[in-house]
Amino acid sequence: MGIRKKTNKNPPVMSHEFIIQNHADIVSCVAMVFLLGLMFEVTSKVAVLFITVQYNVTIAAKEGQLEETVVNHFHHGLKDLATIFFYMLVAIIMHAIIQEYVLDKINRKMHFSKTKHSKFNESGQLSAFYLFSCGWGTSILMSENFLSNPVSLWEGYPHTLMPFQMKFYFICQMGYWLHALPELYFQKTKKEDIARQLVYISLYLVHIAGAYILNLNRLALVLLVLHYFVELLFHISRLVYFSNEKRQTG
Repeated sequence: MGIRKKTNKNPPVMSHEFIIQNHADIVSCVAMVFLLGLMFEVTSKVAVLFITVQYNVTIAAKEGQLEETVVNHFHHGLKDLATIFFYMLVAIIMHAIIQEYVLDKINRKMHFSKTKHSKFNESGQLSAFYLFSCGWGTSILMSENFLSNPVSLWEGYPHTLMPFQMKFYFICQMGYWLHALPELYFQKTKKEDIARQLVYISLYLVHIAGAYILNLNRLALVLLVLHYFVELLFHISRLVYFSNEKRQTG
């Protein structure tokens, strides 16, 4: 789905301003190329690498004395880089949708200053991400019984195999934090803010990718859910404060 910001100016094609104004449309077209690749036999094998989760392992699990069920698990590998790249594109598109259809409309009503405008957008985007990630991560913890049986977080390490939901969760996490790097350019981030944002983006990427590669995914999932919940409270509080400084609840 293409996103195009309304503007009276028509910057030169492929100029910096053109790319910034139309980056969501450009990224949407790139993502569509991969999706269309699934339709043709010649390109489907390549397109699958980007869209679907790789390194599937089928395991036979017994249920009762007679019945056997097939369980699909996954491990990590270099092909995951292609999948992370595709979901980085998806994150850029979602970022543009939230910005244009939610945050920009609120900004026009509230008439924020430039400083508040930037911080409001940052907290708005992160609040949506933290809420989604915290809820998704909690559902995985419950479905895999990690909360009811905390010993399973470290028992049997290294946990080289992951269920689909857990692997897809980490793929999306790395894709999201990678998308934050080009967004510094797309959102025209101020020079004085770039260093701060690069630090926390890099910290997220190093810790999440490190836990994923070192097979610490179970423990990392618990820590991410707890950390995202705290960050969600912080950014919601900041949104409340920006909406009305007289409200000291934030």
